[in-house]
Amino acid sequence: MRKEYVMGNGAIALGALAAGVNLVAGYPGTPSSEIIENIAKYKNGEVHIEWSVNEKAAMEVAASAAYCGARTLVTMKQMGLNVAADALMSLAYVGVKGGMVVVSADDPGPISSQTEQDTRMFAEFARIPVFDPTSPEEAYEMIQDAFDYSEKYQTPVLFRPTTRVCHAYASIETPEQTTPKEYEGFVKDSKKWVIFPRLSFQNHAKMEQRNPKIGADFSGYRYNEMSGSGKKCVFASGVSYAYAKEYLKNHPDVRFVKLATAFPFPEDFVLRALDGVEEVLCFEELSPYIESALLKCIGAHGLNVKVYGKLTGHVPVSGENSAESAARIIGAFLGVEQVRTGIDVSDRPELPVRPPVLCAGCPHRASFYAVKRAMEGKKSYFCGDIGCYTLGNAMPLDMVDTCLCMGAGITMAQGLHWMDKDATCFAFVGDSTFFASGMTGVVNALYNEANMVLCVLDNSTTAMTGHQPHPGTGRNMMGNVVDKVSIEKILEGMGVTKILTVNPLDLNVAVAAVRKCAELPGVKAIIFKSPCVAITKPAGKVEISENCIGCKKCIREIGCPALIIKDGKVAVDESLCTGCGLCAQICPVGAIGGADHE
Repeated sequence: MRKEYVMGNGAIALGALAAGVNLVAGYPGTPSSEIIENIAKYKNGEVHIEWSVNEKAAMEVAASAAYCGARTLVTMKQMGLNVAADALMSLAYVGVKGGMVVVSADDPGPISSQTEQDTRMFAEFARIPVFDPTSPEEAYEMIQDAFDYSEKYQTPVLFRPTTRVCHAYASIETPEQTTPKEYEGFVKDSKKWVIFPRLSFQNHAKMEQRNPKIGADFSGYRYNEMSGSGKKCVFASGVSYAYAKEYLKNHPDVRFVKLATAFPFPEDFVLRALDGVEEVLCFEELSPYIESALLKCIGAHGLNVKVYGKLTGHVPVSGENSAESAARIIGAFLGVEQVRTGIDVSDRPELPVRPPVLCAGCPHRASFYAVKRAMEGKKSYFCGDIGCYTLGNAMPLDMVDTCLCMGAGITMAQGLHWMDKDATCFAFVGDSTFFASGMTGVVNALYNEANMVLCVLDNSTTAMTGHQPHPGTGRNMMGNVVDKVSIEKILEGMGVTKILTVNPLDLNVAVAAVRKCAELPGVKAIIFKSPCVAITKPAGKVEISENCIGCKKCIREIGCPALIIKDGKVAVDESLCTGCGLCAQICPVGAIGGADHE
């Protein structure tokens, strides 16, 4: 055995390898991305690993491998589960042969997401089990259990770590070597693997008969725990359990219950935990899932127990829990006056507001600015998408009018066109998102004869989630160099007749390309191609000469964080400047030089 100090995602990866996983597929999404990256780090050559083009593709690749009896892991964040839902809902009916674990990492806060979805609710909706780890150490063990339960009941299972579990660190003891599971291979049986309405009807009934058995099984699961005694009880799950445990360590007179398997609900275990209890507080993140399930259980068995939580206003209905909120909320439930300990920091100043911003030298800033300058004074709509370039909405660029979900910018631009044909509609999408969910929207625009300008912001990586490769980068997660998939050729094959590829940092050329496309009918595409500065890490810088007239146009127009005011004058923060030269092309008096823009 060896010890590894890893983040929670690393623990999940090591646990999957220890479980003998054969195939791993997923799509990058914070807070889940590092799981696949860690599996790539620790794997032997027998495990197939891939960044699939989207979550639905990953789910389907893993499903067919599980039909062979192989153990498969699928990774995504909570919103990626929406993309994969079509496949997962049907797969829940069809079932699997090998263990199949779907990691859907939730993001309470939300810290880096559009929504605060709760995967426990999705598990109940799909009628499949869900595991809710409390810590990296527990996640390592629990994901191995998840594979076992998946195979035992021949069903995919959900695994729900949250951000604070995914990104916490711990020491994990793991085998020196791991071996993928041996599997039978695919056995043809159309009555099992081909979904038809009659089969679905039969399997749905089987699922509903099976789930109470899983709930009974979960009632003896090792990570469903209770401690303490008393008439008051606290239920918790996930990382909220760790916060509550910290507070309750000095309160042995309170019954404390950890619920690691929210669905199917372990009713027998819960009834034992409620024996002699008069009041319950449910301390959980996001949905009042445990609270609602407890109310149903209590009502069904006619128990005289009061339940407090989100539904009663005793626990916040959104956002993260914390050690501080646990002390406040549980203390109020117990009637314990909070005693301030340690250093009094009540008079501390507020932290400065630091809104997210595009990196200094980011080519997306130049792309947005080129479109903005080209369309100045003209009625235009700018539909954004999910990625670093969502930050194009910030002032002074103010170039994102809509942002809904991945790939939606392309189709939403079409809806705006049909409602306002006098406007020019632009859709911005990144290169990775184009492959993941953008191509369908382009086909829709061509088929329905929409007028729009597609702007592909191609920085040759999946920047927002940690610079993962994608089909356009020329390499995959197995470490192989592969042919790059050309966005330009895809667009040509679809039928886009006007496609211009420009370097957005060449401002005049980029502006001219936008103006040219905006004047043409139909679907046009501009590929703004320039590498992400976080990967290329250019070492240049610009300088401001004595010719500067102090107009501050460079700051007002593009908002680059490398341009600052120092001693009342415009200056360059040399620690941030990459020498992209966009500001030099904006300066009305040519006072900015250096790099390639003397």
